[in-house]
Amino acid sequence: MSRKSVAVLDIRSSKLSIVVGERGVNNTFVFQAIKTSEYGGYYCGAFSDENELAEVISSALRDVEKMCGEKIRRLYVGVPGEFLDVRLAEPVTGFPKKKKITDRDVEALYESGKETLPDRTCLRASCAVFTTADKRVVVDPIGIMSASLRGIVSYFYCSNYFLSVIDKIFAGSGIRLSYLPTPLAMSNYLIPSETRDEYAFLLDVGDYSTTVMLVQGNAVLKQSTAPVGRAQILVQLIEKFSFPYEVAVALLPKTNLYTRANAGKLEYFNKDISYEVDIDSLVAAVKDGLDDICEVVGSFMEDMQGRELDYKPLYVTGEGICDIRGALEHVTKRVDRVCEFIAPNLPYYDKPSMSSFISLVDMACAEHRGGFFNHLFGG
Repeated sequence: MSRKSVAVLDIRSSKLSIVVGERGVNNTFVFQAIKTSEYGGYYCGAFSDENELAEVISSALRDVEKMCGEKIRRLYVGVPGEFLDVRLAEPVTGFPKKKKITDRDVEALYESGKETLPDRTCLRASCAVFTTADKRVVVDPIGIMSASLRGIVSYFYCSNYFLSVIDKIFAGSGIRLSYLPTPLAMSNYLIPSETRDEYAFLLDVGDYSTTVMLVQGNAVLKQSTAPVGRAQILVQLIEKFSFPYEVAVALLPKTNLYTRANAGKLEYFNKDISYEVDIDSLVAAVKDGLDDICEVVGSFMEDMQGRELDYKPLYVTGEGICDIRGALEHVTKRVDRVCEFIAPNLPYYDKPSMSSFISLVDMACAEHRGGFFNHLFGG
């Protein structure tokens, strides 16, 4: 690994990736190694099999180190929304007289708004906007003269269970771990800064877990995570048509939810066995599964009443529904809000399923060079 390279562990709800890369020219990245492996995943705040998780991570780490030809000494670990509690605060700090704001003043502001929560550790604070004594609203207050400083700050509290599981896996490895909140990394990387200057919604749909968030500036103002995703759609197909799991997985991307050609039958062969299904019934089953995700979004939006958010689009990313034709149109109709897929603007990596690990590499690179404007607690 070069001095500019970072190593990232991205943990999704059904697979994980270890990536080694560095920032290239024109906001691109150069990757020395990428290893993605499936595992049992997590559900409702717990891993399904911690021993399997340890084995899969250890195997992926060995493969990546072999590709790079050297040991990894520092690893940035993405914390999924499933294991995060996001709290919003508006701390204020005052000074005896007007002075130039420094990094230490901002750090003191962040510290003053931090809470002590049972079974959780505060990983990071990130600010939407700062306000000075003369009511100026700024994104970066460093160097500004003011007698006080106020911030709208989101704090990311990680489950101690998650930290203990990951720390145990790497105990004795000599690898230094730094934890990054995946939802923050995704919102900051995927959504343009000029869009985040106001408000934006981001929906990250995984296989077993979905996170929806409201973001502003460099902060996540509100976040909600629910145990729904692609798996619920597959369950609909398995239960309604008695499909084997692998058949349901194969048929899902063949489904088109909004086409006039849906009448008739769809036939699929698997291991010399023919499976035939009525296309209209298949579409209805997929829509039923998508509705579980829509309910999560709808409930989240109901709590947003009173804000000027009615016309803000919902950006959708993640591996959960990106390959289902017509899924975005169905979600748009159900939640009564314009929805758009969003993904990294990178050749070969421009898929919603790659959003999380690319976003984490971006945040890790910024952290590595010390240019990311937030505060890391104990990292």
